[in-house]
Amino acid sequence: MDSGFEAAVEQYADMIFRLAFSYLRNRADAEDVMQETLLKLYTQKKPFDSPEHQRYWLVRVAVNECRRLLRSPWRRTGPLEEAPEIAVFDIPAQSELYRQVMALPPKYRAAVYLYYYEDYSVQEIAGLMGAKTSTVQTWLMRARGQLRLKLKEAESL
Repeated sequence: MDSGFEAAVEQYADMIFRLAFSYLRNRADAEDVMQETLLKLYTQKKPFDSPEHQRYWLVRVAVNECRRLLRSPWRRTGPLEEAPEIAVFDIPAQSELYRQVMALPPKYRAAVYLYYYEDYSVQEIAGLMGAKTSTVQTWLMRARGQLRLKLKEAESL
């Protein structure tokens, strides 16, 4: 097996899984997307220009795989309650924030994840998700607004 591939798997597998899980909210589907993405990396014949190019390519493939899976008639759906069991936080507010992020629509979840957790710019997210920059800005703005409302509601309970 190629040592470059092994290094890429070690470096990017968790990121791909987290992205897929944030998009799909299902552990099994996220694992499938991670495997499909890494399989495509393994069979990729053209070399990458840089590690950043490889990372960008992997995220793009993972997003496309998530979309393909969401359109699939065989899509397995799980209850939202399954998601919080996977991420454990020391601070209750972080758990609540995570639960609310996972309740967002898929495009908002993915944009929030890529922006806040993977440090992609709005322009890069637009390229990764096949959307206009202004669309990604709108998704982030709407996601923040929804999160603000939901977290205020949760505080008042």
